[in-house]
Amino acid sequence: MYIDANDMHLIPRAFIRQPSGRHLNLVSPDPQGWTDEDLAIGLSRTYRWGGHSIWPLPLSVAQHSLAVLALRQKHSASELTLAEAQRELLHDADEALIGGFDAISPLKPLLGRKYAKVVINLQMAVFKRYDLKYWTDKEYRIHKHADNLAGASEAVHVAGWSTEEVLDLLNIGLKPLTVDPLAELYDVRPWEPWAPNIAAERFLKKLQEQSAEQKQFVPTKTMCEGT
Repeated sequence: MYIDANDMHLIPRAFIRQPSGRHLNLVSPDPQGWTDEDLAIGLSRTYRWGGHSIWPLPLSVAQHSLAVLALRQKHSASELTLAEAQRELLHDADEALIGGFDAISPLKPLLGRKYAKVVINLQMAVFKRYDLKYWTDKEYRIHKHADNLAGASEAVHVAGWSTEEVLDLLNIGLKPLTVDPLAELYDVRPWEPWAPNIAAERFLKKLQEQSAEQKQFVPTKTMCEGT
């Protein structure tokens, strides 16, 4: 179909150029439109709480993602499967892919259906890229408990909210933690946001470890045939 150059602006498209040079179309995202490194860099430079922080640096979504994974692993009645762990690590991946935008919860409904559709399409692309199944309702409730617990704790220890404000205004209903789930794992000062390069490095390492482990468990043809 011929399209006049003057009409090109009418075609719905929104490309994000990744650090690797790949181009991701936000309207119709290709699961191969980014690299693992792109994702790690993007999440390390996407900030929670609108960038507000009582520390010298804001808290990245990369660090938050690792915290949610750590909480799920710590509080799960049984060991997380590889797919469950990777799903936790990647639960906010769309925020990096959309261009480094973590909308605060009260704002999301106001952004409308078109924004919600873009987010959903990006989430689906992430799940397809990493061969993950979407949460069941029960799984999602368990995930959101860890996500909200991390959020309540970040509000106090990073964004400067009081515990009373968290309980009264955030509508989370969870008491903030006192112990940082990442402090012992990484031997770091509790609750202190990491520099972007450190957050990217640690997120990427975890993602690559999971991906390498996943490849080890891909059944071969011989295994499938039971020979």
